Amino acid sequence: MNKTISDIAQMAGVAKSTVSRFLNGGSVSDDTREKIERIIKQYNYVPNTFAQSLKAKKTSIIGTVVPRLDSFATSQTLIGIDEELRNNQYQMLIANTSQDMQREIDAIYDFARQKVSGIILLAAEVTDAHLKAVEDIGIPVLLVGQQHEQLHSLVHNDDQAGYEMGKHVVENGHRKIVYIGVTERDQAVGIHRKQGFKRAINECVGCDVTYYETSFKMSEAIITAEAILEESKPTIIVGATDNIALGVMKIAFSNKIQIPQELSVTGFGGYEITEMIHPTLTTVKYHYFEAGQVAAQHIIRLVKGEQVEQCTILDVEIIPRESVDKI
Repeated sequence: MNKTISDIAQMAGVAKSTVSRFLNGGSVSDDTREKIERIIKQYNYVPNTFAQSLKAKKTSIIGTVVPRLDSFATSQTLIGIDEELRNNQYQMLIANTSQDMQREIDAIYDFARQKVSGIILLAAEVTDAHLKAVEDIGIPVLLVGQQHEQLHSLVHNDDQAGYEMGKHVVENGHRKIVYIGVTERDQAVGIHRKQGFKRAINECVGCDVTYYETSFKMSEAIITAEAILEESKPTIIVGATDNIALGVMKIAFSNKIQIPQELSVTGFGGYEITEMIHPTLTTVKYHYFEAGQVAAQHIIRLVKGEQVEQCTILDVEIIPRESVDKI
């Protein structure tokens, strides 16, 4: 059975508070220190740092609220956050909300009750309820993936990503274009990415672009793409995410449509799978791991009361591959 602080105190013949003071680096006599150290070594006692943190006025724990765990972008961001926090002697707690907005709000309050030092929030949308929760808890919050003027934010350059992809499409001669986006409730993907794409298209004469909307799920993207291909014959379909693009490719293969000879396809994200499939997928690479590292650095600085720029914008990189044919 694991020993507790009370057990260690009883065996050492000292008060529980003395053991606690020793564990937290406080001053105890040499004799007491030797007794406590001997017992800890004998029973391989490991302090419950989480429980200690809950009792402390200031913890070394950062809460991270994520909309889903089955996402390459989320997982890579979390790995970056975790690695950087560990390097700075912080720990991470994760709350998965399964894209339920009320669960996001509840997670913010729950983390505050657990006395985390700061919160990293990966949210698709920032509502008044989010802002009220942040104001109520009174601890630093960093928004990742979206931008809001009332919160410190860390975002990828979605407008530039859309623009670069639009330029790539038209430079390869495509004029009959389909763009499959997502809900505009998601400002980064649903609005900024599409706005950047439209900006590039508007610089080209003679483009026929049709805009559709689907969800982030590949299964729903497949249904949307199938309906599109039944009623039209674009030369290229641009998916607002790699998952959407992969859904398009799947239905194209099922319908024996050759990529890129008969249909070109692109995405956004730079998921690892996009360079392993055939043909490899043209995409815009987002540096999610690095974003996680920067997010961790920023929340630590905010926790320490140091200055952090209100909005940090991370670069993106277009990766031309085999899935786009030149017309």
